[in-house]
Amino acid sequence: MSDERKANADWRILSLPDGRYAWEAIHAALLMDLRDELQEIRESLGVLRCENFTRMPATLRRIAANTTKRTRSKPGKKRPR
Repeated sequence: MSDERKANADWRILSLPDGRYAWEAIHAALLMDLRDELQEIRESLGVLRCENFTRMPATLRRIAANTTKRTRSKPGKKRPR
C-alpha cells in the first residue's frame, strides 16, 4: 500500500463558482492549520527530550523524600514494630 498522505503538502483550497467554499475545503484548511500549529509546538518542545529535563521528576522526588519532616511518636507511646 502506498503512502497517500502527502505530509506537509500545501493543498489548494478552491472556491465554488458562487465564491463560497465547500465544507470539504474548509475541513482541509482547518486540518492544515492544525498540522502547522502542532509542528510548531513539537519543535518548541524539543527541549523536553533533553536528558536533564527527563530526569527532573526523579530528582524532585528524591529531594522531597530527603526533606520531609519525620513524624515523632508521642512520649509514653511505644512504636509498633
